[in-house]
Amino acid sequence: MSDHVQAKPVLVADAERPREGGPDRATVDVAVGVLVQPNGDFLVTSRPEGKVYAGYWEFPGGKLEAGETVEQALRRELFEELGITIATAQPWKVELVDYPHALVRLHFCKVFAWDGVLEMREGQSSAWQTLPLHVGPVLPGTVPVLGWLAAERDFLGATYFVA
Repeated sequence: MSDHVQAKPVLVADAERPREGGPDRATVDVAVGVLVQPNGDFLVTSRPEGKVYAGYWEFPGGKLEAGETVEQALRRELFEELGITIATAQPWKVELVDYPHALVRLHFCKVFAWDGVLEMREGQSSAWQTLPLHVGPVLPGTVPVLGWLAAERDFLGATYFVA
């Protein structure tokens, strides 16, 4: 993966705050799982205490380690965070988000099958949701996903979350 910002638009979170590392900072690649049940509900988890944006809701996942593919990283992260083993991850969308603490390239994958029972191994909370969301606040990088899900589902709501 390149450390340079792609030419596509960037979602800027908390634009009024300074960017750590300046304008030439490296891009951090993150694998993100959108776990979807047969009825269409999807899983969101809260960021645990001690992490940046603690308490904000997001789709689970984490950073790619050296040499990992997106699917390998997602498989590892979902086991570490949630105690589940995923079957396959279907690559879906990629979004570049400029947070004050990091420039993050989010690789969103849909996951429709997994083994195991969800365990919140990092002290986070979890919720199966549909649109509109009933949890919040939502991590800025999560907002585009809600729009993509709404478009796929012909959701006509004025907002994607109500919290």
